[in-house]
Amino acid sequence: MQTNLSELRCVVMGGGGFVGTNLCQSLAPKVAELRGFGRRQGFPGAIPASTTWIPGDFSDSSSVAAAVAGMDVVFHLISATTPASSNVDKVADIEANLIGTLRMLEACRMQSVKRVVFVSSGGAIYGASQMIPTPEDAPTNPLNSYGISKLAIEKYLNLYNHLYGLDYRILRVSNPYGPYQTALRNQGAIAAFLTRALMGKSIEVWGDGSVARDYVYVSDVVAALEMAAIDQGEERIFNIGSATSRTLLEVIELIENLLGEKISIQFGHGRKLDTPVSRLNTDRARLNLGWEPKVDLEQGLKLTLSWMKAQTCFR
Repeated sequence: MQTNLSELRCVVMGGGGFVGTNLCQSLAPKVAELRGFGRRQGFPGAIPASTTWIPGDFSDSSSVAAAVAGMDVVFHLISATTPASSNVDKVADIEANLIGTLRMLEACRMQSVKRVVFVSSGGAIYGASQMIPTPEDAPTNPLNSYGISKLAIEKYLNLYNHLYGLDYRILRVSNPYGPYQTALRNQGAIAAFLTRALMGKSIEVWGDGSVARDYVYVSDVVAALEMAAIDQGEERIFNIGSATSRTLLEVIELIENLLGEKISIQFGHGRKLDTPVSRLNTDRARLNLGWEPKVDLEQGLKLTLSWMKAQTCFR
């Protein structure tokens, strides 16, 4: 496995999404070849022209096989569901995410891909953990089908490594936010809160606002993905988060401070799928990848707000 990004041929599965768009922007000038795969680009024109865009559906085996053919590293960022939607139709969640991933792993095996870098969920995998901050070896008890599917994919990655030698790295990312994240999929509290605040609308909060999350800025996630692509260590699973947590009410207060105005809040019933407190222990990533978060929440909110204000769709 190459230890320099410049020698790698990479494909970003889910390249048109939030994290995928940011990853393509960062990788394009660094790697030997870059492809992006997905049904569409969320922000046409945002992905560098040097990236080869391959349109396709994750459920289409032939499209997936064409996307990974000849690649050294496959970044697997595709998820067809959210924690909330996954519990509504659990069978569909399994069909779209788990079975689709198994087809992709078969294609990777057949095409002699060297490594898969998978974005798992540090917010959903552990469930209501009794270990805060939560390390990678903590019990995994997801509270939603989304987390169960992510955990099953992790296990299949290990199986494919055992059976066929397909190398992998898993990043259990907490709650990413930043440019190119929208509130359209009903996922991402910061994107939703900022969008409604900019539109002068009240913010909807599930429960009393005490749910605490570990928010990590997208450029820090991208840095971890790039490090995972060339990592030569023995560890394969890494938590990626800010190592801090903020409640929903604290996030809203920070947004109010940025905007210089009060925001109306509408409180709804709490949801069983929501983990009360999520905060990841990121020592393993620091020690093995040399990774640490660089952008704190206050700075990240400013950057995200600035990006949103520049977008026509948020005006």
